[in-house]
Amino acid sequence: METFEVKRGLVKSIGGNAGLAKKATEYFNDVQVDHEGKLTANFGILKHVQCSFNEKGKLDVEVDQMKGSDLGDFLESDGGREKALESRKRWSNFLDAATGYNPKQRGDKAKEAGKKISKAKSSISMARKLMSISEKMTDDTKDEAEVLIAEIETKLEEGDGTRAASLSEKLNKLLSP
Repeated sequence: METFEVKRGLVKSIGGNAGLAKKATEYFNDVQVDHEGKLTANFGILKHVQCSFNEKGKLDVEVDQMKGSDLGDFLESDGGREKALESRKRWSNFLDAATGYNPKQRGDKAKEAGKKISKAKSSISMARKLMSISEKMTDDTKDEAEVLIAEIETKLEEGDGTRAASLSEKLNKLLSP
């Protein structure tokens, strides 16, 4: 499963998951929507595409692409290479339309999210180290820090890097002299 950031207001403007399914019909074959609003589709080398907007307004996608001998047979078939290129082009264009970001912007957003997660994990590690060696830190401060650490870890498990990063800043302020 992969999650993509979506431009603010886009989910509402295209009509949520129903609008996403309608948009998918422009790019894929056999588009179907389940009772949860998740769409499934396929095209060319993309054997199975499943996606939906999550409660945080991000696009969750799962893609199963042809591999191995299946891919080899497909590419060697009449027009296979062209259809494979068309599959990749349609996938990229669908992501452009569904997220509001081009490929470079999607990569930048993913990198930014990774940095936030890394920063939060680093803050936890540094806070625990500082609490273990500090002789001047009060027990109340340590308790507050542990509560914040637990919150940060929960946000990281939920995949909310932005909230985890902001809580880690709060943790850093709490522990700084």
